[in-house]
Amino acid sequence: MLSWEERRQLVKTASLYYIEGLTQEQIAKRVGVSRPVISKHLQKAKEYGIVEVFIKDESLHTVELENKLETRFNLKDAVVVPNTSSKELSKKAVGQAAANYVSKNLKRVKKIGISWGTTLAEFVKEYPFERREHMKIVPLVGGMGSQHVEIHANQLAYELAKKMNAACSYLYVPAFIESGELKERLVDMTDVKYVLEEGKNVDMAIVGIGNPYHDSILEKIGYLTAKELEEFKKVETVGDISSRFVDINGRLINHPINDKVIGITLEELKEIDDVIAVAEGLNKVESILGALNSHCLDVLIIDESTAAALLERVGDL
Repeated sequence: MLSWEERRQLVKTASLYYIEGLTQEQIAKRVGVSRPVISKHLQKAKEYGIVEVFIKDESLHTVELENKLETRFNLKDAVVVPNTSSKELSKKAVGQAAANYVSKNLKRVKKIGISWGTTLAEFVKEYPFERREHMKIVPLVGGMGSQHVEIHANQLAYELAKKMNAACSYLYVPAFIESGELKERLVDMTDVKYVLEEGKNVDMAIVGIGNPYHDSILEKIGYLTAKELEEFKKVETVGDISSRFVDINGRLINHPINDKVIGITLEELKEIDDVIAVAEGLNKVESILGALNSHCLDVLIIDESTAAALLERVGDL
């Protein structure tokens, strides 16, 4: 129990620090004690409830979600973007946050790998113009035919390289090959083999996460048929990471489609130092959970509503 004099001293120290804005050094000189004594007084003031610190800021909730995501899924980092008024603005905001995050974390990065998708297209669109001549951008998966070219890995690699004033590689093969024999011939071509090898050895990978059942680009352009989607449900597919399809536990599904892909594998993705997933939308909660459970991801950049739904799904909210 504090004596009246002790309590009075704590109140006085707290008042000088929190209300008058003096530094601990200035308070120590005024009161005639050392700075460590003032530091202890301030700590005691909190312990005895004399001082209660509140953070009053709209970003506090998103920071709390970030901390929970990092802890729950053993992530190096998580960025949660506050809710916006529409899906279009939300995707743009997530892309902007990803652009800002990547731009600030390129100190030791010489090669960046990029996958494909609409959210990654927003990331590239929002990326600032910089001078990074030492850098190279590498596509992590093959192309998707002649439709929606603006979200293909090759196109995104090209656009990002332009923004960075960097070099770029191209993977001139389809993402999915029906024939196993043709796939073997293609991946054995010198140029293709070289880019696939580059993809394995990037310092940072930026990937999207897809939901095959809802607003799926792969379905729209004919890479996924109604029959395959029914088969997906039977093997409990929840989504894909860079065109590799997984279940809720992050395991590759037992389906031929994963053998048809020309691009980086999940095992290769795990070996990359920094894998950044950029995802948006409540329809992707299960897909994101499967991706996180694959243990391929190091950083997750996501919108607030989806982050909250994801944590609620695993009982951590």
